[in-house]
Amino acid sequence: MNAIAELEREQLRTDLPTIAPGDTVRVSVKVVEGNRERVQVFEGTVIRMRGGSGLNRSITVRRIASGVGVERTFMVNAPRVEKIEVVRHGVARRKQLTFLRHRIGKAATLRERRTS
Repeated sequence: MNAIAELEREQLRTDLPTIAPGDTVRVSVKVVEGNRERVQVFEGTVIRMRGGSGLNRSITVRRIASGVGVERTFMVNAPRVEKIEVVRHGVARRKQLTFLRHRIGKAATLRERRTS
């Protein structure tokens, strides 16, 4: 096994839940302000996933903050991402849910996936 693959395997996180497009997630991120460090929570719908299952895996999370859509992209294995919690699983038949950008209010919500 080559050295790069070995380093990637060491840095992969194992404590991550199963995330899919359409899920509502709560991402806790460490934010540095001056000399202080605090945890900021960003909750929204996963509209895009990239990078497969490797170290470069990222998710784009969208939420509506005071009437304005806000999107943030997080590297899932980054050390700044403290934890990711899945709040609810949504039904999505596509890999990228960019059509949600043009929806307003209740139309921008997805049905919940049934678990039985």
